Amino acid sequence: MMLQVFKSKIHRVAVTEANLNYVGSITIDEALMEAANIIEGERVQIVNNNNGERLETYVIKGERNSGVICLNGAAARRVAVGDIVIIISYAYMSREEAIEYKPLTVFPDEKNQIPDTTLYETKLNEKPLETTKENRMLFV
Repeated sequence: MMLQVFKSKIHRVAVTEANLNYVGSITIDEALMEAANIIEGERVQIVNNNNGERLETYVIKGERNSGVICLNGAAARRVAVGDIVIIISYAYMSREEAIEYKPLTVFPDEKNQIPDTTLYETKLNEKPLETTKENRMLFV
């Protein structure tokens, strides 16, 4: 049996654009995608911290180091520029793989850039650390 489990997330990025007239998707800065192990075309969940909306879409690669987070198409109606969102990816794994897998969380700065120490990995069955702006560090 395969389980769908949390693979990675980009935690608290600011929406930079909302393009209603584009054909769907979310455009994400390529550097953020790589840091979170998310590929172009991958299905992701978007959680809007400002209004509680949740939606699913697929990823389009944005310009590297641009900080772009653009919701396209109908999804553009569910965000506003400046909203803070969490972008979550999932993967199918066997139970055994899921127990050993370490999800990855990327903590971008206020400009949607990746500071030197922003990655956090934990096994799913470990208690996660509370993260604040002051304690964003690399934990492996």
